[in-house]
Amino acid sequence: MITARQTRAARALLGWTQETLAEKALVSLTALKRLESESDVKVYETTRDQVRRTLEGSGIVFMTSDQGEGVMLVHSKVDSLSSS
Repeated sequence: MITARQTRAARALLGWTQETLAEKALVSLTALKRLESESDVKVYETTRDQVRRTLEGSGIVFMTSDQGEGVMLVHSKVDSLSSS
């Protein structure tokens, strides 16, 4: 399960606004704002899954360890070659 902090960090790494991520993930902006909030507001698992899949499809890797959680942006060789 991804956290609110991971979602915000992933979006920042991609340079996306909340509006951009909501559009790409096909979720409402309100639902995304709930997901990114630190409150105890309920978020549908389908919403969380759509956001996660969209971010992973754009090169985000979610990491969790006993020391905490994080995100990383990776680029495939194809991406690197096409931008050269």
